[in-house]
Amino acid sequence: MTTTEIMADLAVNGGTIVTPDAQYEASIAIKDGKILAIGEQDAMPAAQETLDATGLHILPGAIDVHVHFRDPGYPQKEDFASGTAAAAFGGVTTVFDMPNTLPAIADAKSLAEKHAIAGAKAHVDYGLYAVLGEDSLPNIGALIDAGVIGFKCYMGNTFGRIPSPTTGAMLELFEIVAPTGKRISLHAETNSIMERREARLRAMGRTDPLAHLAARPAVVATEAVARAAILAEWTGARIHILHISSTAELRPLAEAKARGVDITGETCPQYLLLSADDYEAKRGVIRVNPPVRETENQDPIWQALVDGTIDMIATDHAPHSIEEKTREDIWTVDCGFPGVETQMPLMLTEVARRQASLSDYVRWSAEKPAKCWGLYPTKGALMVGSDADLAIVDTNREWTIDDAKIQSTAKISPWHGMKATALPIHTIVRGRFAMKDRTLQDNAKGWGRSVHAIQEMPTPDVRHADQTMAAVTAPRKG
Repeated sequence: MTTTEIMADLAVNGGTIVTPDAQYEASIAIKDGKILAIGEQDAMPAAQETLDATGLHILPGAIDVHVHFRDPGYPQKEDFASGTAAAAFGGVTTVFDMPNTLPAIADAKSLAEKHAIAGAKAHVDYGLYAVLGEDSLPNIGALIDAGVIGFKCYMGNTFGRIPSPTTGAMLELFEIVAPTGKRISLHAETNSIMERREARLRAMGRTDPLAHLAARPAVVATEAVARAAILAEWTGARIHILHISSTAELRPLAEAKARGVDITGETCPQYLLLSADDYEAKRGVIRVNPPVRETENQDPIWQALVDGTIDMIATDHAPHSIEEKTREDIWTVDCGFPGVETQMPLMLTEVARRQASLSDYVRWSAEKPAKCWGLYPTKGALMVGSDADLAIVDTNREWTIDDAKIQSTAKISPWHGMKATALPIHTIVRGRFAMKDRTLQDNAKGWGRSVHAIQEMPTPDVRHADQTMAAVTAPRKG
């Protein structure tokens, strides 16, 4: 049977498809949640429903590998329903949620409970991280069996106060994860430096917003990236550097890649669009870990995205209440702010300003995340057979971000009042509209599913297996 004899569920006509390599006008036919055909409209099969995308660009739905939806434990800040609704409005069709919830996701029971919550509420697809720390060390195998997208290691303190493992524990944890092929995402800041500096600043009476930046200079991230890369190189573990915020981190990242370490990295809009110059006006709203840094970091980070040193864009979406973000004492302000809904508009605006291409953005937001996490080409691609995850975007829509109108429960961000020149109009997740004509679809809640079942990571390159903690402490024969 040919495609012209098959009835499609949905045909998207008249739009401009954007891939990492090209832009072209074509129609997309969708059936059973997959892309059935791409080509001239006249060659498409008949469809039960059609969408006119004339004048719009069709992008693979973004994959945000770094969000905090606060569910379970902090539903007043965000839950999976509001967080994934925000994702849908931002053209994001897959999210990876962090494990610093309550309880922290450190064993199979807590993971199963979180899967049940996410499965009932999610408007978009998702992956769940588990904590990689000394408490979860005995549970790594059970966590993988229960369905994780990867592991999160907190080298520095942040919301939830997940304990940072010692370097010795990190080495053993990397040794255990390396043979599984799972990727370890790292909050790469050295805790001991930050806590020492913060204590001294507090003792001096510093409570202003810039004290947060003073407590966490770029060296805390540079040292942590270099140390994690050495441990990954020794063990063969796959690692991912979260929220790259400084020029200084780029050298150990690039050097590790050159040595053959399986290391990837992300940055976030806040490190490209905000700077230390914004602290006075935005005050505690801008507080995030790692901090927004000096202006001179912005261009090198952008260039690292362009040349591939940094692999992808993410958000570190981390919502809090207005009261929690507007306290006068910076040390009492909760760290983080929402971003999953505004990332695509802000980044597409920046792409246009910096004369990059929409294809570059697709590479950073969809293709690279999918490849790095073993989801490609099911996710992150507009190809026949891929999941029909589409962000259909007006790239010539001027609008102003209004915190009061975002889908997130948190109605406060440093993005309020910023102007954008692009806006997702429709978001399709596995063939179903999650957001259509800027309206959340009633039947989308609970449609999202975990992507861990489709993850296929390459065979790992395990190193020094004869010198692991397990090997050297094994009972001797004879």
